[in-house]
Amino acid sequence: MDQRTLGRTGRDVSVVGLGTWQLGGDWGRVEQGEGLAVLDAAYEAGVTFFDTADVYGDGRSEQTIGRWRQANPGAEVVVATKMIRRSAGHDLEAATAENFRAWTDRSRRNLGVDTLDLVQLHCPTSEVYGADRVFDDLDALVSDGAIAAYGVSVETVAEALRAIERPGVASVQIILNAFRRKPLDDALPAASAAGVGVIARVPLASGLLSGRYTRETTFSDDDHRVYNRHGEAFDVGETFSGVDYDTGVDAAQRFAALAREAGLEPAAAALAWVAQQPGVTTVIPGARNPEQARANAAAGSIAPLPQDFLEGVRDLYDEAIRPLVHDRW
Repeated sequence: MDQRTLGRTGRDVSVVGLGTWQLGGDWGRVEQGEGLAVLDAAYEAGVTFFDTADVYGDGRSEQTIGRWRQANPGAEVVVATKMIRRSAGHDLEAATAENFRAWTDRSRRNLGVDTLDLVQLHCPTSEVYGADRVFDDLDALVSDGAIAAYGVSVETVAEALRAIERPGVASVQIILNAFRRKPLDDALPAASAAGVGVIARVPLASGLLSGRYTRETTFSDDDHRVYNRHGEAFDVGETFSGVDYDTGVDAAQRFAALAREAGLEPAAAALAWVAQQPGVTTVIPGARNPEQARANAAAGSIAPLPQDFLEGVRDLYDEAIRPLVHDRW
């Protein structure tokens, strides 16, 4: 699989990584043995970037990755985690040097490492990006050797642009998929110009772009696609990319038809669409089983997508999705 340099970290990572939110919960229960099997399959398929967070299953996702690394000491992988969501406010009041130290120490224990590869601020409130002291404190963690690099995970393009201006920010993680195209306008060009890596999350719009869902599809009660469908628990843009479910299902069926006309399965086409956008470093789909992990990784080797498909996806967005999401994030 192609490797790309992750911005100012200087580390090379696979163009398709692995998001591990599902290993902690919030997508239905995944047993630890199943999680380890997913990590095995992803790595064997060429994935060298795992993305996690301290709040995924209250540390369960980090701990699973830590056990996997212990069992695979020679594995060349970059693990990115996140912090600040352990505070209910995830705001400037929570963004203190003391909290940063406590949270990174906890993640170091969970992952079984002395130095974290990459720590990202986990979608804090917007004022955090304007506070010099926050980034001074992150620089101090780098100087102390607790973390090797830091980045941000954002909700909006405006937040991404503010973060990119910070000289110590190595990477920006943002929602990008065929139903969330706004980052293509300004965020990705700005990141590329600044040498900041881009980690694209929610590439399948919470599974919509797999083309497998209908209006009658149900999810378990502990799945965020049930309990956060209207933004009850966190930003609604994290669930189905903020698109109304019924509208999203209908649009996803159109996307699936475009993909199959191009000779591709919908999920593979959706991942390749993200990975092939200029400025994207890595895309991080989740996987609940080894088969999904291998299929996702294979999308990193798809030839350049045909122009007819790209134009069809753009037209679909403009007609069905743009009015719903483009100006919200």
